[in-house]
Amino acid sequence: MQERHVATVEENAPLAPLTTFRLGGPATRLVTATTDDEVIAAVRAADDGGTPLLLIGGGSNLVIGDKGFDGTALRIATSGFTLDGTTLELAAGENWSDAVARTVEAGLAGIECLAGIPGSAGATPIQNVGAYGQEVSATITEVVAYDRRAGETVTLPGAECGFSYRHSRFKAHPDRFVVLRVRFALEDAGGLSAPLKYAETARALGVEPGDRVPAAVARKTVLALRADKGMVLDPADHDTWSAGSFFTNPILTEAEHTAFLERVRDRLGSDTAPPAFPAGDGLVKTSAAWLIDRAGFTKGYGSGPARISTKHTLALTNRGEATTEDLLALAREVRDGVHAAFGITLVNEPVTVGVSL
Repeated sequence: MQERHVATVEENAPLAPLTTFRLGGPATRLVTATTDDEVIAAVRAADDGGTPLLLIGGGSNLVIGDKGFDGTALRIATSGFTLDGTTLELAAGENWSDAVARTVEAGLAGIECLAGIPGSAGATPIQNVGAYGQEVSATITEVVAYDRRAGETVTLPGAECGFSYRHSRFKAHPDRFVVLRVRFALEDAGGLSAPLKYAETARALGVEPGDRVPAAVARKTVLALRADKGMVLDPADHDTWSAGSFFTNPILTEAEHTAFLERVRDRLGSDTAPPAFPAGDGLVKTSAAWLIDRAGFTKGYGSGPARISTKHTLALTNRGEATTEDLLALAREVRDGVHAAFGITLVNEPVTVGVSL
């Protein structure tokens, strides 16, 4: 009889090494699951016992409190990469950046500009991960998840995932769904990328927005752009000891945007035009990085063990000896400073565990 594999369990387990910030205290219990069945079993055991549950994938979007997590931390370490024509299925625990590279090697387009983003595939629909003109919502066809409320595995079509900017049905109801698998519809464009939508990428490639380039070239260019901003993980570079962009770009109503422009004129003069991008329904998106910089928080800001990245104002970093409280103190200083300067309250993108901004 074949021996059934059982998830590994550790007591009083450190969580900091499982996060890109390298911050946070221990969990009462850490379960590492390598199959969907193990994931479901661990979730059911926690729910049946009334035990708090923390899901961990790549740890690139987590801020865990210094006291740690009093409950079960479930590390989803499942594997599975299946490519059938232009249809891709990824297990939740697959490394996202590696998966992007494999699709590009296969000559397919659709997620090549999402190269270098740290974390696991299962996290991508939760945040509706996006960068350089692409979002996963454009290619996700289905998400297979364990529905904790119904106690069963469900398959949600992409149209039912509630995707919007850095948001989804999964993020709106964090205690309901556990993502198990994600399915994508990619494009065979003869080895070319999808039409480039992001101006910075097009400029770096010497082409116009809307043009296509070899997908491998687009991926390589995005990786270089991300590396210049400290957004590609490197254990030796403290600028990458972060969660990437710490704040989301604010989306403003027409009235809020008008008030914001008045604040900009008063503070920086009538010749200053802040970034503005249509966000649908009369809404306007502006740049969190611009706000942070113009409020006086420049690259490298800070004198303690948590500082703004020397490469990108939107990344808050652990310089090696920081605590979570050090990080949060810096985040609050930046948030409050931007509000005082421009009347806009920045919202953190990473998930906070046992702490709040």
